[in-house]
Order: sequence, then structure tokens, then C-alpha cells
Amino acid sequence: MSSAALHLRSRAEAEAARLPPLLAQAEHLAGTVLLGEHGRRRAGMGDDFWQYRPVMPGDSLRMIDWRRSAKSDAQFVRQREWQVAQSVMMWVDTASSMHFSGDAALPSKADRARVLAMALAILLIRSGERVGLTGTDLPPRRGEAQILRLAEMFLRDAPEGEALDDGAPDYGVPEARAMLPHARAVFMSDFMGDFEAVTAALTKAADRGVRGLCLQVLDPVEEAFPFKGRAIFESMGGTLRHDTKKADDLKTRYLERLAERRAQLKDLCRATGWLFGHHSTSQSAQSALLWAHRALGHSA
Repeated sequence: MSSAALHLRSRAEAEAARLPPLLAQAEHLAGTVLLGEHGRRRAGMGDDFWQYRPVMPGDSLRMIDWRRSAKSDAQFVRQREWQVAQSVMMWVDTASSMHFSGDAALPSKADRARVLAMALAILLIRSGERVGLTGTDLPPRRGEAQILRLAEMFLRDAPEGEALDDGAPDYGVPEARAMLPHARAVFMSDFMGDFEAVTAALTKAADRGVRGLCLQVLDPVEEAFPFKGRAIFESMGGTLRHDTKKADDLKTRYLERLAERRAQLKDLCRATGWLFGHHSTSQSAQSALLWAHRALGHSA
């Protein structure tokens, strides 16, 4: 067997070994957030009873539930919960910047985003939704096999602790290709790169009737900027570098720029009908997943 084949086999085995831990973390996280089906709580075609409502002008006689109506002086319609499966498209940033962690005790932004995305996918797929990735690599499908496909795709970027690929960009660009009209979408990133690319992606999605959420994942060091004195700042990909003797003098300007970027993201999401949330890797993953799960329900 050639050295190239041996290297490929070694990498494949390493990736396979990482798959069960990712799934185990995601399964556990999903289980803490929701037990049972994800209720859509919208009237429509389905089998599950939702509620009774009074008859309104325009309702036909066959819509009336005569057994329930016989118990009172009013007439009632039996509403069923909407059960048409939705397509949810995901983009999880795998650029170099996402591999940053300012504390060995905390996960990198990439690890946290992967676990959150997988847990969310598990919740959605097991409630009957179709989940896939933006672009053309993995179209939305249902079923347990799709959960495994998603996990494999999320683990394609450089493993933690290994050198990042020379060609990997410092910051991610949201992928908006192959968006299904009127689907829902989830973008997870630090959103620290080119803002025009984010604007273009969300605008393109909104033009196709796609609604969704952007979750900004940051490390606590990136939010606090605790640096003082002499410091060298270098991007994870090594393409950007800044040397300063007074890092504390940069703190105010940095925090202002960070707040400005967050405000831009909020305004963009509001303008395109999306929802915006932010999450620190020092915070509970459960709270971020719960927000994302509820936010998707509101964006439907």
C-alpha cells in the first residue's frame, strides 16, 4: 500500500473515531432540551389534534365538530396541528477563525457550533423535518441515516489540535447556494469576516422566501479583550498579524467595533426577516440550543 493510501486510511480512521463522540454529545444535548415531538402549533393538515375554536364566517358545515358543539350553545371547529415537513438548510462555519479557543478548558468555536448544529438537526429530523446543508453537498432529507451524513460533513474540516490547511480562509463566507424556496435556514459562525458576504447571502436567501436564524458564536476572550502590555495578535490562518506594545489601548476601539458588527448583524437579520442570536462558548450549550429551536418555530 502506498504512503498516500496509508495516510488517507489513517485520516479516515481518525475521522471515524470522532464521529461517535460528536453524536453522543449532540444526542445528550438534544435530550436535555426537548422530549417528544417538536410541536409546530399551526393549524393545517395533520393527524394530531391541537385545539377547538369557535366557528367563524367562511367555515363549512363539514368542519364543525358536532360532538363538541353539543356540549354548549356555541359551535366549534376541531383544528389539527400542521404536520407538513419543512426543509431546514444549515451552514456551519469551518474557517480557521472558528478553531480559536482562549482557554484549554473551553471548546473551540467550531466544536461548539458543530455540537449545536448536530443537536438541532437531531431534534428537527426526529420531529419529521428534512435537514440538509446549504450548497450542493448534502440536500435536505429525513431519517436517521441523514443524521450520520450530517455528522460526517461537519467533521470534514481540520481536526482540533492539527495544523490547519494552508488554503483554509481566515474567515468564513456564508453559503447560500441551492437554497430551496420558502425553506428555513440556520447560519452558525463568528461572523467576523467580510460583512458584505453575509449581506449578500441573507439577501439572496430572503429573495427566495427563506427565513431563518443567525447564531454568532464567540470565545469569551474575543468578547472581553483582556490583553495588556506587549502583545502579538495573529489570525488562526496566519495571514494577519499585529504587534503592539500597549494592547490595553486597543480595548475600547476593539469593543466598539465588536458592538458595531453585532448591531449590523441584528439590523441585517431584521431587514431580511431572520432572527439573530449570540452565544459565548463559556455559556450553556443547552440555552443556545433552546433559543435556536424556538427561533426556528417562530421563523416558520
